[in-house]
Amino acid sequence: MTSRTDDNVFVKRRADAPRNFFAWEAAGLAWLGIAAATGGAAVVGVREVGERHITLDRIEPARPTRAAAEALGRALAITHATGAAAFGSGPPGWEDDGFIGRQGLAVRAFPRWGQFYATIRLLPYATAADRQGTLSQAGARLVDRVCDRLVAGEFDDERPPARIHGDLWGGNVLYSPTGAVLIDPAAHGGHGQTDLAMLELFGTPHLELVQNAYAEAAELPADWRDRTGLHQLHPLLVHAVTHGPSYGREAAAVALQYA
Repeated sequence: MTSRTDDNVFVKRRADAPRNFFAWEAAGLAWLGIAAATGGAAVVGVREVGERHITLDRIEPARPTRAAAEALGRALAITHATGAAAFGSGPPGWEDDGFIGRQGLAVRAFPRWGQFYATIRLLPYATAADRQGTLSQAGARLVDRVCDRLVAGEFDDERPPARIHGDLWGGNVLYSPTGAVLIDPAAHGGHGQTDLAMLELFGTPHLELVQNAYAEAAELPADWRDRTGLHQLHPLLVHAVTHGPSYGREAAAVALQYA
């Protein structure tokens, strides 16, 4: 991946980009942008998209203040509450799979979160990591046990599908003079706590302020932190596939808490 920054735009290029790689990013930004227009989290603007590139508005960097972090938490709750057609569904009209980083991301509608999360978020990446040796067989068995509980509905709640960013690590949150701006989504219908959990997994400025503002705005239950690790399993398994066995070991340790 290469990039070029001019006065007003930021261009990302990838010579070997698979079909729809940048179209997926643009579709996610447009979908999240609808929520941004009604008070949701701000997203970077798209100028142009092609098979091998995407041209975005350039974000003027600024210091991440406490006020901006709290505003991000509240705005993210609004984005999530804007909703999605189903768990696992993509932006409206999207009929293909998507991407998370350079990895493929299945897009398929499910009526329940646990079934969706187990079937197309945990099991495919656990299987891939197991096959390449970056997740131990014991770790894979633990993930299987977690998935059994998920499919059985043990972690489901009454929350409807949320419109989530889907790849919300700290590097995909940029702070500008007007506040936080989200970039590079893997947007789909999911559980709002998944975005919150990824922010915690990889860190972001004033994390606790973001979390507390979100929890209040989204009216999360008092024990919501107990399930943070569950929502971190997917990015950990993705990273086990792409970045090696240290993430596989961490995924196994987290899975043990919920198996």
